[in-house]
Amino acid sequence: MRRERTRLLLELTELSLMVRGCYLERYSTCSRLGCKCHRGRRHGPRAYVVVTRNKAQRQVYVPQGQVEAVRTGVEQYHRLLKVVERISTINLELMRGGELNVSV
Repeated sequence: MRRERTRLLLELTELSLMVRGCYLERYSTCSRLGCKCHRGRRHGPRAYVVVTRNKAQRQVYVPQGQVEAVRTGVEQYHRLLKVVERISTINLELMRGGELNVSV
């Protein structure tokens, strides 16, 4: 269990692109009345990351050159949650066996 915990802790150092949010793509219409988007050919898809700020959800536009990095960052955030859960489970098991130490 200790080896697995060490491996998981090392994995955390590889999650440097983390973005806490959800990635989405959407189509939109603009304010130009004669634009094709008002006849069914909407603009997009445009990428956004949905984040929570001050207890409210916000959609933050993702520039085209950053889409891959943001998608990776969202995936890394979800991986972080799984790693933290597993480390916590390991630590609880070590505690039950009297083997959880502060000096580790």
